[in-house]
Amino acid sequence: MSNRLAVHRDGTVIYDLVMETSFDRLGEEVSRLLLSKSRLCIVSDSHVAPLYLETVREQLAPFCRQVDAFVFPAGEEHKNLDTVRGLYAYLIENHYDRNDVLVALGGGVVGDLCGFGAATYLRGIRFIQIPTTLLSQVDSSIGGKTGVDFDAYKNMVGAFHMPSLVYISTSVLLTLPQEQFASGMGEIVKHGLIRDREYYRWMQAHREAIRARDLEVCGKLILESDRIKGEVVERDPLEKGERALLNFGHTLGHAVEKLMDFSMLHGQCVSIGCAGAAWLSARRGLLSGDCVVDILDTLELFGLPVSLAGTGLDPEQVVTVTRSDKKMDSGKIRFVLLRDMGDAFVDRSVTEDEMLEAVRWLLGKPDRMRETARKLPAVRDKGGTG
Repeated sequence: MSNRLAVHRDGTVIYDLVMETSFDRLGEEVSRLLLSKSRLCIVSDSHVAPLYLETVREQLAPFCRQVDAFVFPAGEEHKNLDTVRGLYAYLIENHYDRNDVLVALGGGVVGDLCGFGAATYLRGIRFIQIPTTLLSQVDSSIGGKTGVDFDAYKNMVGAFHMPSLVYISTSVLLTLPQEQFASGMGEIVKHGLIRDREYYRWMQAHREAIRARDLEVCGKLILESDRIKGEVVERDPLEKGERALLNFGHTLGHAVEKLMDFSMLHGQCVSIGCAGAAWLSARRGLLSGDCVVDILDTLELFGLPVSLAGTGLDPEQVVTVTRSDKKMDSGKIRFVLLRDMGDAFVDRSVTEDEMLEAVRWLLGKPDRMRETARKLPAVRDKGGTG
């Protein structure tokens, strides 16, 4: 199995994604970027820096002029413009210029914030992604979307800015808390559901090795998810069309994430959103009830929630929050539905009443949700859908 993916735009390679089982080849990969006259600033958070900062610094130091570090408090609540302002101040006070490079060492919060800082400092400098969570390895480090939250509205301020390199060490999975590992699986299952039925079935077949964090199997899992996301991004780098498919599960998921005040991890909220989107697809006669149950089973298989039971969330409030989602298009929600496993499409006709029904279904207990799904009418003829 190759450990390298080339990410393209318009047929030209714009950066490489390299996957190894350690950080031992990080310096060699960075040396290809010809940074001997550049300074590198590692941007990390208070959880990740104690684990990996010095290892990464040692790898980078021989291949650049200087290595610095900017470490901010961990947590989604710090993914905001105040933290970016602190990063700007650090770079200005240390005279960073356009030849210098930022290095994102951490999960999605670090990658998004560092990428946004790189996109906007001096109108844009280079950055490198070193994702340390499963979620960031298969999602936020791929595709060049960067951003920060604004007044609890997720990723409302951002920019498209591609990294110069993505370096993944699968060894970090061995120290990842179980909740964080499961959160990454939320995005991975989503990739199979929107683009590749065979990949989705492969996950199910290899569930024991994945849950045991077998690094060889997890490596294949990560590379396949990155291939799927990379191909979608290549065809639609600025999210004008097909890339919106990657938002499957995110319309309701982001609303839940905000209303729960980020007490639930992103992948957990995406999982619940995927369940809701599958239900909506079945209510429209696109999926069978058995397919919905299969999706619920698979999400739970990897330790993910599928129900909002016990959260106390108000369905009306969840739907209201979706109106502030960045996926709105001319006042219409771009809601991603499934025609079948591995076949997603963007629909602009999903109504608030339909979303209310989905949220009310999600507020049931999982067994009740399955029972209701199995009672759905048979799949209709799909001619002309979407």
